[in-house]
Amino acid sequence: MIHSHPEFQSMRKGYRRFAAVSTALSVGGFLLYVLLSNFAPGIMNQPLAGHFTLGLALGLGQFLVMVVTAWRYVLRMRTSFDPVARGLRDQLEQSRTGQRRPAERAGARPQSTREYRRW
Repeated sequence: MIHSHPEFQSMRKGYRRFAAVSTALSVGGFLLYVLLSNFAPGIMNQPLAGHFTLGLALGLGQFLVMVVTAWRYVLRMRTSFDPVARGLRDQLEQSRTGQRRPAERAGARPQSTREYRRW
């Protein structure tokens, strides 16, 4: 059924690759911070401006890592994976019903409750 479809397999492989790289980079950044804090306190205590140290700057940078990771994930899903998933879902629905949906016949964009929310 859908699991054997080449587009599904390609999407699944791309998602796994993207998730593995994103996870490795995010966790690697967090782990690097912890290791530097534990094994290189002299580096982490370097003052940048007054009492603001490199360790504090890197600690605050962890929030930036989380935001960038989440932003990249949402952007990648919306641009690369969601359109393919919608197309596969439409193909599956068409094969089940044997007909096209009314919104597709009129050339309008199909309305679905499964679409992502636009903020």
